[in-house]
Amino acid sequence: MGGLGNKVDQINRSATVGIADKVTRLRQKGHQILDFSAGRAFEPTPAYVSRAAADALAAGVTHQTMARGTLEFRQACARKLSRDNGLEADWESEFIATMGVKQALTVALLGVVSDGDEVLIEDPCFVSYQALIAIAGGRARQLPLRPENNFRWTSRQLEDAVTDRTRAILFNSPQNPTGTVHSRADLEAIAGVAREHDLVVITDEVYERVTWDGRSHVCMATLPGMRERTVTCMGLTKTFSMGGWRIGFIFAPADIIDGLERFQEHLITCAASFTQAGGAKALAEPPRDEVTDLWREWEARCELMTRGLNDIPGLKCVKPEGGFYAWVDIHATGLGSKEFADRLLNDHQVAVVPGPAFGPSGEGYIRINCVRTRPELEEGLVRIRRLATSKR
Repeated sequence: MGGLGNKVDQINRSATVGIADKVTRLRQKGHQILDFSAGRAFEPTPAYVSRAAADALAAGVTHQTMARGTLEFRQACARKLSRDNGLEADWESEFIATMGVKQALTVALLGVVSDGDEVLIEDPCFVSYQALIAIAGGRARQLPLRPENNFRWTSRQLEDAVTDRTRAILFNSPQNPTGTVHSRADLEAIAGVAREHDLVVITDEVYERVTWDGRSHVCMATLPGMRERTVTCMGLTKTFSMGGWRIGFIFAPADIIDGLERFQEHLITCAASFTQAGGAKALAEPPRDEVTDLWREWEARCELMTRGLNDIPGLKCVKPEGGFYAWVDIHATGLGSKEFADRLLNDHQVAVVPGPAFGPSGEGYIRINCVRTRPELEEGLVRIRRLATSKR
Protein backbone atom coordinates (compact mmCIF):
# COMPACT_ATOMS: atom_id res chain seq x y z
CA MET A 1 0.00 0.00 0.00
CA GLY A 2 1.10 3.55 -0.61
CA GLY A 3 -0.30 7.00 -0.08
CA LEU A 4 -0.60 9.28 2.87
CA GLY A 5 -1.68 8.75 6.47
CA ASN A 6 -4.94 10.03 7.93
CA LYS A 7 -3.33 13.00 9.66
CA VAL A 8 -2.99 14.77 6.34
CA ASP A 9 -6.77 15.00 6.04
CA GLN A 10 -6.94 16.72 9.45
CA ILE A 11 -4.66 19.57 8.37
CA ASN A 12 -5.80 22.41 6.14
CA ARG A 13 -3.31 24.29 4.03
CA SER A 14 -2.10 27.65 5.38
CA ALA A 15 -4.22 30.34 3.78
CA THR A 16 -1.59 33.05 4.27
CA VAL A 17 1.27 30.98 2.83
CA GLY A 18 -0.94 29.70 0.02
CA ILE A 19 -2.04 33.17 -1.07
CA ALA A 20 1.48 34.57 -0.86
CA ASP A 21 2.80 31.65 -2.93
CA LYS A 22 0.03 32.22 -5.49
CA VAL A 23 1.09 35.86 -5.74
CA THR A 24 4.69 34.77 -6.38
CA ARG A 25 3.58 32.48 -9.20
CA LEU A 26 1.42 35.23 -10.73
CA ARG A 27 4.31 37.69 -10.57
CA GLN A 28 6.58 35.16 -12.25
CA LYS A 29 4.09 35.21 -15.12
CA GLY A 30 4.27 39.00 -15.34
CA HIS A 31 1.21 40.03 -13.33
CA GLN A 32 1.58 43.24 -11.28
CA ILE A 33 0.09 42.11 -7.97
CA LEU A 34 -0.03 44.19 -4.80
CA ASP A 35 0.52 41.67 -2.01
CA PHE A 36 -1.13 42.55 1.30
CA SER A 37 -1.56 38.90 2.34
CA ALA A 38 1.30 37.39 4.33
CA GLY A 39 2.78 39.24 7.32
CA ARG A 40 5.93 40.42 5.60
CA ALA A 41 7.32 43.92 5.93
CA PHE A 42 8.84 45.57 2.87
CA GLU A 43 12.12 46.57 4.54
CA PRO A 44 15.16 44.27 4.71
CA THR A 45 16.64 43.18 8.00
CA PRO A 46 18.62 45.96 9.76
CA ALA A 47 22.15 46.00 8.37
CA TYR A 48 23.92 45.56 11.72
CA VAL A 49 22.01 42.34 12.35
CA SER A 50 22.79 40.98 8.88
CA ARG A 51 26.46 41.84 9.35
CA ALA A 52 26.60 39.79 12.54
CA ALA A 53 25.31 36.73 10.67
CA ALA A 54 27.63 37.36 7.73
CA ASP A 55 30.59 37.67 10.07
CA ALA A 56 29.61 34.38 11.69
CA LEU A 57 29.49 32.67 8.29
CA ALA A 58 32.85 34.14 7.31
CA ALA A 59 34.34 32.90 10.58
CA GLY A 60 33.16 29.36 9.91
CA VAL A 61 30.23 29.35 12.34
CA THR A 62 28.41 26.87 10.12
CA HIS A 63 28.06 23.80 12.29
CA GLN A 64 25.34 22.47 14.54
CA THR A 65 24.91 24.07 17.93
CA MET A 66 23.53 22.62 21.14
CA ALA A 67 19.85 21.72 20.77
CA ARG A 68 19.03 24.57 23.15
CA GLY A 69 21.06 27.03 21.11
CA THR A 70 24.36 28.81 21.43
CA LEU A 71 25.57 30.32 24.66
CA GLU A 72 25.63 33.73 22.94
CA PHE A 73 22.03 33.52 21.75
CA ARG A 74 20.54 32.27 25.02
CA GLN A 75 22.40 34.88 27.04
CA ALA A 76 21.06 37.54 24.67
CA CYS A 77 17.53 36.17 25.20
CA ALA A 78 17.98 36.42 28.96
CA ARG A 79 19.24 40.01 28.69
CA LYS A 80 16.29 40.90 26.48
CA LEU A 81 13.75 39.51 28.98
CA SER A 82 15.41 41.39 31.84
CA ARG A 83 15.63 44.66 29.91
CA ASP A 84 12.26 44.64 28.10
CA ASN A 85 9.95 42.41 30.13
CA GLY A 86 11.13 42.61 33.73
CA LEU A 87 11.85 38.88 33.90
CA GLU A 88 15.08 37.50 35.35
CA ALA A 89 15.74 34.20 33.59
CA ASP A 90 18.43 31.54 33.58
CA TRP A 91 19.98 31.35 30.12
CA GLU A 92 21.28 27.82 30.81
CA SER A 93 18.04 26.10 31.81
CA GLU A 94 15.07 28.19 30.65
CA PHE A 95 15.58 28.77 26.91
CA ILE A 96 15.52 26.93 23.59
CA ALA A 97 16.47 28.64 20.33
CA THR A 98 13.89 27.84 17.64
CA MET A 99 13.33 28.27 13.92
CA GLY A 100 10.87 31.10 14.43
CA VAL A 101 7.79 31.23 16.61
CA LYS A 102 5.81 28.72 14.54
CA GLN A 103 8.37 26.03 15.30
CA ALA A 104 8.45 27.16 18.92
CA LEU A 105 4.69 26.66 19.11
CA THR A 106 5.04 23.22 17.51
CA VAL A 107 7.54 22.08 20.12
CA ALA A 108 5.51 23.63 22.94
CA LEU A 109 2.29 21.90 21.88
CA LEU A 110 4.00 18.54 21.34
CA GLY A 111 5.41 18.78 24.84
CA VAL A 112 2.29 20.00 26.64
CA VAL A 113 -0.62 18.31 24.85
CA SER A 114 -1.55 14.64 25.18
CA ASP A 115 -3.80 12.81 22.72
CA GLY A 116 -7.36 14.09 23.03
CA ASP A 117 -6.52 17.14 25.17
CA GLU A 118 -8.36 20.37 24.42
CA VAL A 119 -6.58 23.65 23.83
CA LEU A 120 -8.60 26.87 24.06
CA ILE A 121 -7.77 29.30 21.26
CA GLU A 122 -9.19 32.53 19.90
CA ASP A 123 -11.61 32.89 17.00
CA PRO A 124 -10.28 34.50 14.87
CA CYS A 125 -6.65 33.48 15.44
CA PHE A 126 -3.43 32.82 13.54
CA VAL A 127 -4.12 30.32 10.78
CA SER A 128 -1.67 27.65 12.00
CA TYR A 129 -2.93 27.16 15.56
CA GLN A 130 -5.58 24.56 14.77
CA ALA A 131 -3.22 22.60 12.53
CA LEU A 132 -0.40 22.58 15.07
CA ILE A 133 -2.75 21.44 17.85
CA ALA A 134 -3.98 18.60 15.62
CA ILE A 135 -0.40 17.58 14.82
CA ALA A 136 0.22 17.37 18.58
CA GLY A 137 -2.80 15.07 18.93
CA GLY A 138 -5.02 17.64 20.60
CA ARG A 139 -8.32 19.28 19.81
CA ALA A 140 -8.63 23.02 19.25
CA ARG A 141 -11.63 24.71 20.80
CA GLN A 142 -12.14 28.19 19.36
CA LEU A 143 -13.82 30.84 21.50
CA PRO A 144 -15.16 33.87 19.59
CA LEU A 145 -13.60 37.30 19.98
CA ARG A 146 -16.53 39.66 19.68
CA PRO A 147 -16.24 43.19 18.27
CA GLU A 148 -18.54 44.55 20.98
CA ASN A 149 -15.90 43.40 23.50
CA ASN A 150 -13.05 44.88 21.45
CA PHE A 151 -12.01 41.39 20.36
CA ARG A 152 -11.18 40.21 23.87
CA TRP A 153 -12.20 37.18 25.88
CA THR A 154 -14.11 37.53 29.15
CA SER A 155 -13.45 35.51 32.30
CA ARG A 156 -16.96 34.04 32.06
CA GLN A 157 -16.42 32.97 28.46
CA LEU A 158 -13.23 31.14 29.42
CA GLU A 159 -14.73 29.58 32.55
CA ASP A 160 -17.68 28.25 30.60
CA ALA A 161 -15.36 26.69 28.00
CA VAL A 162 -13.22 24.65 30.40
CA THR A 163 -13.94 20.92 30.51
CA ASP A 164 -12.20 17.95 32.10
CA ARG A 165 -10.25 17.58 28.82
CA THR A 166 -8.93 21.15 28.77
CA ARG A 167 -5.16 21.18 29.06
CA ALA A 168 -3.97 24.55 27.82
CA ILE A 169 -4.82 28.05 26.64
CA LEU A 170 -3.01 29.41 23.58
CA PHE A 171 -3.29 33.05 22.62
CA ASN A 172 -1.48 35.81 20.76
CA SER A 173 -0.77 39.40 21.87
CA PRO A 174 -0.57 41.68 20.00
CA GLN A 175 -3.23 39.61 18.31
CA ASN A 176 -3.18 38.44 14.71
CA PRO A 177 -5.48 39.27 12.92
CA THR A 178 -7.48 41.75 15.06
CA GLY A 179 -4.60 43.90 16.35
CA THR A 180 -5.70 43.70 19.99
CA VAL A 181 -3.00 44.33 22.60
CA HIS A 182 -3.97 42.61 25.83
CA SER A 183 -3.80 44.80 28.91
CA ARG A 184 -2.76 43.48 32.29
CA ALA A 185 -6.47 43.20 33.18
CA ASP A 186 -7.07 41.11 30.05
CA LEU A 187 -4.22 38.82 31.00
CA GLU A 188 -5.47 38.50 34.57
CA ALA A 189 -8.76 37.16 33.24
CA ILE A 190 -6.88 34.42 31.38
CA ALA A 191 -4.45 33.81 34.23
CA GLY A 192 -7.24 33.45 36.77
CA VAL A 193 -8.84 30.65 34.77
CA ALA A 194 -5.47 28.97 34.21
CA ARG A 195 -4.62 29.02 37.92
CA GLU A 196 -8.09 27.86 38.96
CA HIS A 197 -8.09 24.88 36.61
CA ASP A 198 -4.36 24.10 36.61
CA LEU A 199 -3.90 24.85 32.91
CA VAL A 200 -0.74 25.59 30.95
CA VAL A 201 -0.72 28.88 29.02
CA ILE A 202 1.19 29.06 25.74
CA THR A 203 1.75 32.61 24.54
CA ASP A 204 2.63 33.73 21.02
CA GLU A 205 4.36 37.09 21.55
CA VAL A 206 5.98 37.49 18.14
CA TYR A 207 4.56 41.02 17.68
CA GLU A 208 5.42 42.24 21.20
CA ARG A 209 7.68 45.11 20.13
CA VAL A 210 5.18 46.76 17.77
CA THR A 211 2.44 48.32 19.91
CA TRP A 212 0.87 51.62 18.94
CA ASP A 213 -0.47 54.82 20.51
CA GLY A 214 1.73 54.49 23.59
CA ARG A 215 0.58 51.00 24.54
CA SER A 216 3.01 48.52 26.09
CA HIS A 217 3.14 44.76 25.80
CA VAL A 218 2.74 42.82 29.06
CA CYS A 219 4.30 39.37 29.25
CA MET A 220 1.98 36.75 30.76
CA ALA A 221 4.86 35.14 32.67
CA THR A 222 5.18 38.29 34.81
CA LEU A 223 1.76 37.81 36.42
CA PRO A 224 1.54 36.21 39.89
CA GLY A 225 1.57 32.43 39.72
CA MET A 226 2.04 32.36 35.95
CA ARG A 227 5.77 31.99 35.38
CA GLU A 228 5.64 28.34 36.43
CA ARG A 229 2.76 27.52 34.06
CA THR A 230 3.54 29.68 31.01
CA VAL A 231 5.43 28.69 27.87
CA THR A 232 6.47 31.96 26.22
CA CYS A 233 7.23 31.97 22.49
CA MET A 234 9.04 35.02 21.14
CA GLY A 235 10.90 35.83 17.94
CA LEU A 236 12.51 38.35 15.64
CA THR A 237 10.85 37.42 12.35
CA LYS A 238 8.23 40.18 12.48
CA THR A 239 9.56 43.08 14.51
CA PHE A 240 13.11 43.03 13.13
CA SER A 241 11.93 42.27 9.57
CA MET A 242 13.65 38.87 9.71
CA GLY A 243 10.92 36.65 8.29
CA GLY A 244 13.26 34.56 6.16
CA TRP A 245 15.71 33.97 9.00
CA ARG A 246 13.35 31.72 10.98
CA ILE A 247 14.71 32.57 14.42
CA GLY A 248 12.98 32.79 17.79
CA PHE A 249 13.01 31.19 21.21
CA ILE A 250 11.01 29.48 23.94
CA PHE A 251 11.22 30.70 27.52
CA ALA A 252 9.74 28.35 30.12
CA PRO A 253 10.50 26.75 33.51
CA ALA A 254 13.50 24.43 33.49
CA ASP A 255 11.47 21.23 33.88
CA ILE A 256 9.35 22.13 30.84
CA ILE A 257 12.43 23.07 28.80
CA ASP A 258 13.98 19.69 29.67
CA GLY A 259 10.95 17.96 28.16
CA LEU A 260 10.64 20.19 25.10
CA GLU A 261 14.31 19.67 24.30
CA ARG A 262 13.57 16.03 23.40
CA PHE A 263 11.30 17.13 20.55
CA GLN A 264 13.82 19.74 19.47
CA GLU A 265 16.57 17.13 19.21
CA HIS A 266 14.54 14.91 16.89
CA LEU A 267 12.66 17.52 14.86
CA ILE A 268 15.41 19.97 13.83
CA THR A 269 18.48 19.27 16.04
CA CYS A 270 18.99 23.02 16.47
CA ALA A 271 18.29 26.42 14.98
CA ALA A 272 20.86 27.49 12.38
CA SER A 273 24.12 28.67 13.90
CA PHE A 274 24.52 31.86 11.85
CA THR A 275 20.89 32.95 12.29
CA GLN A 276 21.42 32.61 16.03
CA ALA A 277 24.44 34.91 15.68
CA GLY A 278 22.30 37.55 13.98
CA GLY A 279 19.51 37.04 16.49
CA ALA A 280 21.92 37.42 19.38
CA LYS A 281 23.08 40.76 18.00
CA ALA A 282 19.50 41.99 17.72
CA LEU A 283 18.47 40.86 21.21
CA ALA A 284 21.57 41.56 23.27
CA GLU A 285 21.27 45.36 23.10
CA PRO A 286 18.39 47.84 23.01
CA PRO A 287 17.05 48.29 19.47
CA ARG A 288 19.09 50.83 17.54
CA ASP A 289 17.61 54.02 16.10
CA GLU A 290 17.20 52.45 12.67
CA VAL A 291 14.91 49.82 14.21
CA THR A 292 12.83 52.14 16.37
CA ASP A 293 12.52 54.55 13.43
CA LEU A 294 11.20 51.66 11.40
CA TRP A 295 8.60 50.84 14.04
CA ARG A 296 7.41 54.45 14.06
CA GLU A 297 7.09 54.36 10.29
CA TRP A 298 5.08 51.13 10.50
CA GLU A 299 2.69 52.79 12.94
CA ALA A 300 2.27 55.70 10.53
CA ARG A 301 1.51 53.27 7.71
CA CYS A 302 -1.08 51.48 9.84
CA GLU A 303 -2.68 54.88 10.45
CA LEU A 304 -2.56 55.75 6.74
CA MET A 305 -4.11 52.46 5.68
CA THR A 306 -6.88 52.27 8.26
CA ARG A 307 -7.84 55.91 7.70
CA GLY A 308 -7.96 55.30 3.96
CA LEU A 309 -10.03 52.15 4.34
CA ASN A 310 -12.55 53.92 6.55
CA ASP A 311 -13.01 56.50 3.77
CA ILE A 312 -14.21 53.76 1.40
CA PRO A 313 -18.00 53.22 1.42
CA GLY A 314 -18.95 49.87 2.91
CA LEU A 315 -15.68 49.31 4.76
CA LYS A 316 -14.74 49.99 8.34
CA CYS A 317 -11.86 49.11 10.61
CA VAL A 318 -10.08 50.52 13.62
CA LYS A 319 -6.36 51.17 13.72
CA PRO A 320 -4.68 48.11 15.25
CA GLU A 321 -3.51 48.51 18.84
CA GLY A 322 -0.42 46.54 17.84
CA GLY A 323 0.95 44.37 15.06
CA PHE A 324 0.56 45.52 11.48
CA TYR A 325 -2.73 44.29 10.09
CA ALA A 326 -5.99 46.02 9.29
CA TRP A 327 -8.94 43.81 10.26
CA VAL A 328 -11.52 45.18 7.84
CA ASP A 329 -15.27 44.77 8.30
CA ILE A 330 -16.79 44.30 4.82
CA HIS A 331 -20.32 43.27 5.83
CA ALA A 332 -21.86 46.39 4.32
CA THR A 333 -20.53 45.57 0.84
CA GLY A 334 -22.90 42.60 0.60
CA LEU A 335 -20.01 40.34 -0.42
CA GLY A 336 -18.73 37.36 1.53
CA SER A 337 -15.10 37.38 2.61
CA LYS A 338 -13.88 34.86 0.04
CA GLU A 339 -15.79 36.46 -2.82
CA PHE A 340 -14.43 39.88 -1.88
CA ALA A 341 -10.85 38.57 -1.67
CA ASP A 342 -11.14 36.56 -4.89
CA ARG A 343 -12.57 39.48 -6.86
CA LEU A 344 -9.96 41.83 -5.43
CA LEU A 345 -7.17 39.52 -6.62
CA ASN A 346 -8.63 38.43 -9.94
CA ASP A 347 -10.11 41.75 -11.07
CA HIS A 348 -7.92 44.33 -9.31
CA GLN A 349 -4.63 42.47 -8.65
CA VAL A 350 -4.62 42.99 -4.88
CA ALA A 351 -4.00 40.04 -2.56
CA VAL A 352 -5.58 40.00 0.92
CA VAL A 353 -6.61 37.19 3.27
CA PRO A 354 -10.33 36.37 3.70
CA GLY A 355 -11.39 36.44 7.35
CA PRO A 356 -12.64 32.83 7.68
CA ALA A 357 -9.05 31.63 7.19
CA PHE A 358 -8.60 32.70 10.83
CA GLY A 359 -11.77 31.07 12.13
CA PRO A 360 -15.57 31.09 11.67
CA SER A 361 -15.92 34.49 13.35
CA GLY A 362 -13.81 35.95 10.55
CA GLU A 363 -16.65 35.83 8.03
CA GLY A 364 -17.42 39.35 6.92
CA TYR A 365 -13.82 40.49 7.37
CA ILE A 366 -10.58 40.58 5.41
CA ARG A 367 -7.03 41.03 6.73
CA ILE A 368 -4.66 43.50 5.11
CA ASN A 369 -0.92 43.83 5.78
CA CYS A 370 -0.23 47.54 6.36
CA VAL A 371 3.59 47.49 6.26
CA ARG A 372 4.20 47.52 2.56
CA THR A 373 5.57 50.70 0.95
CA ARG A 374 3.48 53.87 1.07
CA PRO A 375 3.05 53.92 -2.74
CA GLU A 376 1.80 50.30 -2.59
CA LEU A 377 -0.65 51.16 0.19
CA GLU A 378 -1.95 54.21 -1.65
CA GLU A 379 -2.42 52.31 -4.90
CA GLY A 380 -4.02 49.45 -2.98
CA LEU A 381 -6.59 51.82 -1.52
CA VAL A 382 -7.48 53.02 -5.03
CA ARG A 383 -8.02 49.46 -6.23
CA ILE A 384 -9.95 48.39 -3.13
CA ARG A 385 -12.24 51.40 -3.55
CA ARG A 386 -12.98 50.34 -7.13
CA LEU A 387 -14.21 46.95 -5.96
CA ALA A 388 -16.16 48.24 -2.96
CA THR A 389 -17.94 50.97 -4.90
CA SER A 390 -18.63 48.83 -7.97
CA LYS A 391 -20.87 46.62 -5.84
CA ARG A 392 -22.84 49.43 -4.24
